[in-house]
Amino acid sequence: MTSSAHHQSILDKPFVLDLFAGPGGLDVAGHTLDIPSLGIEWERSACLTRYAAGLDTLHADVSAVRRDSFESLPPEINVLAGGPPCQTYSVAGHGAGRQALDRVKEYIERLMAGESGQEIDEDLKTLTDPRTALVLEPLRYAIQATRSPNREHRPYDVIVLEQVPAVAPLWEHYAKVLEETGLPDGTKYKVVVEILDTETYGVPQTRSRAVLIARREGLGEPSLPAPTHRSYEAKEWDRRNGTGEPDPAVDQVHQPTLHESITASKSDADLRPWRSMRDALAKPVGSHPGRLTTFLVRSNYGSSGNPGRRGVRTDQQPAATVTGRISRFVVFEHLDENIVHEGPRFSMNEAGMLQSFPPDYPWSGTAQAQQVGNAVPPLFGAHLLSAALGLPVPDAEALSKPWQPATEEQRAKLRSNGCGATDACTDRCPRPKDQVPPPSSVRPRKSKKASAK
Repeated sequence: MTSSAHHQSILDKPFVLDLFAGPGGLDVAGHTLDIPSLGIEWERSACLTRYAAGLDTLHADVSAVRRDSFESLPPEINVLAGGPPCQTYSVAGHGAGRQALDRVKEYIERLMAGESGQEIDEDLKTLTDPRTALVLEPLRYAIQATRSPNREHRPYDVIVLEQVPAVAPLWEHYAKVLEETGLPDGTKYKVVVEILDTETYGVPQTRSRAVLIARREGLGEPSLPAPTHRSYEAKEWDRRNGTGEPDPAVDQVHQPTLHESITASKSDADLRPWRSMRDALAKPVGSHPGRLTTFLVRSNYGSSGNPGRRGVRTDQQPAATVTGRISRFVVFEHLDENIVHEGPRFSMNEAGMLQSFPPDYPWSGTAQAQQVGNAVPPLFGAHLLSAALGLPVPDAEALSKPWQPATEEQRAKLRSNGCGATDACTDRCPRPKDQVPPPSSVRPRKSKKASAK
C-alpha cells in the first residue's frame, strides 16, 4: 500500500528519536519537514559532523542509554526511528547477521513475551558478532517506553526503520509480533514492510532498503511513500543504449559512451525520470564548483575486490550504491570523444550530494567516506517520515540549497549536551576501543599454504 493523498499529520507535535543516527540523514530529513529530532550515535566523528550541522545529539551507546538513562530522554518523543548497523547483514559484510536470522527471531519472541532483559543480554553474548543484536534495539526501546515513569508509560505512536534488504525477514517478524502479539503491555501496531529503491524517490543513486513503518492502533493504517521518480533498470538502460553485453558487476551496466539520451517508459509517464549524477553534480552551488565535463565512474560496489567486476556508469545514470568506498570510485573525464583521462575523484561534498545531503553539509572528523556511505539518504528519509506521519510529499528543492552550519557557540552548546564538555569527549562518551568490531567478526585470512593448494 502506498500513499499519494495529501493528508494532515496524524500527530500534533511529532518528535523523532533517531537511534544509530550516524551523521544525520534522518535528522536532516526531519529538518526539511520542520520536525525536531534527537539522535543517539556512538561514533565520535559522526557526532562531530552532527554538532557541526547543528543537530541535537547524544554521543552514547544506544544499548547503554536504554539500560541506564532512558528516563533522561525527552518524554515528548513520539516517533521512534533508526537504522541499526548493517555490517553483519550487508552483502558487503561477513554475513554473521544473515546466518543468525532465526536466532534473532527467537529473541524477538522472547522480548515480546516480557522475558527479563538481563537473561536475553546474557544469551546475546553468544552471538558471533555483537553488532548482530543491535537490530533488536528499536523493539527494546518500544518496550522500554511503555515501562517509563517519565513518559507515563506512553508507547511510541509511530515507528520508522530502514536497513539493507537482508534484514527484511526480521522486519516482517517485527510486523507480525507488533500486530498480533503486541508489546508486553498490550500495545499493538499496524505495520507495512517493503523493500524500496531510493532512486524512485529522487535520490541520484541506486540503493535498495528494507523499510518498516508502524502506527499505533487507533492512528490509522500506515502506508508506504508513493514513488515520485521512475525506477532505474540496468537491463533496460543496456537495451536502449545498444549494449549487448551486461557489465559483470552486481546491479551495474557497462556504458561505452558519454552522450546517450534517456527515453521515458510509457508505463511510467506519470513519474519523473530518475535523477542522474549529472543532475546532482553539474550545477555550481555553494562551495561546489560543479562538474561540467561529462564523466564515467568506475565503482568498487559489488566487485568483491575483483577489479574485473567493477561496474561502470556514466554521469547520465544514477550513482551505484554509495558506500564507505565512495572515495575509491575512479572518475574518468573525456578530453574529446577519443581521449579519456582520470579526473578528480568525488569530494566528500559531492559524495554527500549523491546521497541527497544538501551541498556544503559539514562533514567532520575522520572516516568521512564511511559516514557518507552509512547514512540514510535525507530525501529518502523525508519520504519515509512523510508517509509515516501522513504529511504531504516532501519538497526535494529544500535539500538542494547549501546547508547552514552551526556557529561555534551553537556547536559548543550541542557538544556540551551530547558529550558533557564544550570541546572534548568525556568519560560518559563511548570509548574508541569499544567501537572497533570484535575479532570474531573479521573474516579469517587464508594461510599461504591453503592459498597454494
